[in-house]
Amino acid sequence: MQIKRIVTVCAAVLLFAGGSFAQQKATPLLTVIDTALNKAIRQYRVLQANLVATPEALPKTYYPLTKKFETSKSSWWCSGFYPGSLNYLYEYSNDNSLWQEATRAEKLLEKEQFNKGTHDLGFMMFCSFGNANRLMHTKEYDEILMNSARSLSTRFNPTVGCIQSWNATAKWKFPVIIDNMMNLELLFWATQHSGDSSFYKIAVTHANTTIRNHYRPDYSSWHVVDYDPATGNVNVKQTAQGYADYSAWARGQAWGLYGFVVMYRFTKDAKYLKQATNIAKFLMNHPNLPADKIPYWDYNSHDIPATYRDASASAITASALLELSKYDKVKSASYVNFAEQVIRTLSSRTYTADPGENGGFILKHSTGHLPGSSEVDVPLTYADYYYIEAMMRYRKMKKY
Repeated sequence: MQIKRIVTVCAAVLLFAGGSFAQQKATPLLTVIDTALNKAIRQYRVLQANLVATPEALPKTYYPLTKKFETSKSSWWCSGFYPGSLNYLYEYSNDNSLWQEATRAEKLLEKEQFNKGTHDLGFMMFCSFGNANRLMHTKEYDEILMNSARSLSTRFNPTVGCIQSWNATAKWKFPVIIDNMMNLELLFWATQHSGDSSFYKIAVTHANTTIRNHYRPDYSSWHVVDYDPATGNVNVKQTAQGYADYSAWARGQAWGLYGFVVMYRFTKDAKYLKQATNIAKFLMNHPNLPADKIPYWDYNSHDIPATYRDASASAITASALLELSKYDKVKSASYVNFAEQVIRTLSSRTYTADPGENGGFILKHSTGHLPGSSEVDVPLTYADYYYIEAMMRYRKMKKY
């Protein structure tokens, strides 16, 4: 009963967001973005201060009702987003203190380059060290990223044609989740840097297997596909973090969109562009998508509209659509327009925390794992990261 009451209140607040959003529409979006990025810098100073007591930890989330600030170890899949966001904010502001804090956090992450027990090394190492290397190239960064790519590649099974996501359990033998599309960018970088095409071949094989088995005719995606590692046959198609096995878990759809845009960037293979544009069509035209473009945590949740939103899914989608607009010239304007609406909405007080609030995180109202009662209606590091990335991409598009 208590959960239902909270959800109802949350839905009412979000529906009531029209006032501030309408006022904001009169402001040029680049001005909105500059204001939002400067707010983000101030917030991340608060976030940094909240880490002083636990210098070996990285930010994970914050629970507004209990005012509990939660951290993680470097092995947590989200560990690279905090330094990655700081790198973007440094790129925007040229404030060296942001770079220094990002470097401090990355030192905690260095050992994960040898972590062969996770498929999330793209998130962990490329969002952090990849961005750092892009801004200030060093041989040390190159080596860390190459070791990370080597570690990630050990999880590839050529019989299945995929990188294994989670380790085997009694439930799954070789689970592959749609999120894994996001870790392929690291492998493409490794081929470009080293000339070793084996990384490229793994990424392409994984993507092709994902198209074949993860997607439905309407271009929505299952969350988990479990394979027989000995034969490569599909055992079962399910969801772990979505509403039901048949449903479209919102963040999973965003991961897939972003992943196939990246696939086209590196390969220029038309089938990946087709996949990305069809996923975009599914997301942008879904009948359950709210007017403010911030999706419910699952597009097929039984209790829409009295359920939670997922700001992280919208931030990932906006960033992906801005890049997709460069490749699909026919629909380019519609992708940019959609992303603009998302950025405006996320920059409103409904989704952006007041200064000093929210534990120092920027965005409110993300949903991590609702079926597992984990990180529900809270800030999340990856929501902040892709929101900042979307705004930085938009500014570059406008050459601002």
